[in-house]
Amino acid sequence: MRNTIVAMAAGLAAITASGTAMAGKDLDAIKARGAINCGVGIGTAGFMLADSQGKWRGLSVDVCRAVAAALFGDAEKVKYVPLTSQQRFTAVQSGEVDMVMGNATYTLTRDTALGLDFTGIFYYDGQSFLVPKKLGVKSAKELNGATVCVQPGTTTELNLADWFKANNISYQPVPIQTPAEADQQFLGGACDAYTTDASQLATQRSGYENPDNYIILPEIISKEPLGPVVRQGDDQWADIVRWTLNALVAAEDYGVTSKNMDEMTKSQDAEIKRLLGVEGDLGAMLGLDAEWAKRAIMAGGNYGELFDATIGSGSPSNIARGLNAQWKDGGLQYSPPFR
Repeated sequence: MRNTIVAMAAGLAAITASGTAMAGKDLDAIKARGAINCGVGIGTAGFMLADSQGKWRGLSVDVCRAVAAALFGDAEKVKYVPLTSQQRFTAVQSGEVDMVMGNATYTLTRDTALGLDFTGIFYYDGQSFLVPKKLGVKSAKELNGATVCVQPGTTTELNLADWFKANNISYQPVPIQTPAEADQQFLGGACDAYTTDASQLATQRSGYENPDNYIILPEIISKEPLGPVVRQGDDQWADIVRWTLNALVAAEDYGVTSKNMDEMTKSQDAEIKRLLGVEGDLGAMLGLDAEWAKRAIMAGGNYGELFDATIGSGSPSNIARGLNAQWKDGGLQYSPPFR
């Protein structure tokens, strides 16, 4: 009995000691560098696109900024690395970038066989088709024999092949590497349809000279949960990215915004107090200080604020929240508890 008690006490001590995170090799390298190398796509308006001054903007970019604010106290301590779909996973595997926010779809293979960790879902998407109105097509099932612009090496390419095969219709793929090339080929008539995530189709169409001349077909042919990606092997770094995203989602759920932060730090709600570091030691469990989540939210806003400003009601794309609404509003977004 005495031996059992001693063993239990030793185990409890080990658990208690592990409550304060120890930095891993990737996090050590990031801290030594003083900035996060964030891999982004070549350019998708609303998600990740450099403006005329070279400043990157968009929902994906804002997640990187929030992580930098949580870790360094400065949302600008990020270097953005543009990557194609073929480059993005190799770049994070090799350590060229610390995280990828290039609208990568979370799949079992990618999360297990490639040495990667997906750290949440920041956007629930699905694949669709963009066509010119003059084509006279109302359904993707009418695209038999069509030429389709598609990015190779992506889940989009695989979904396209599966869907056409399942519906016993044919198509001719037209490979494109970047959204800009897709616009050029599609608008130039090299393909009858352009397929990718519906959100990307909406943001690209909003930038066309005559967007009303093009329609997104009603079929959603896949599930595309998009998430931040880090390299396997540094659990603490993965946790910082994961829980920063959770903090943005939880803040919207609890009514915490970038504008009412002072007021909300005085809240008597225990979950809000833990989120904002007023009580508890959740920051220490991540190897961060008490106000890490507060800084992440202040960097640009909670999830809803970021969504509206980049791709939602406050943007040219005006994408409805849909599945990305909070759970209490009929969507899928909610955070695990902060406790």
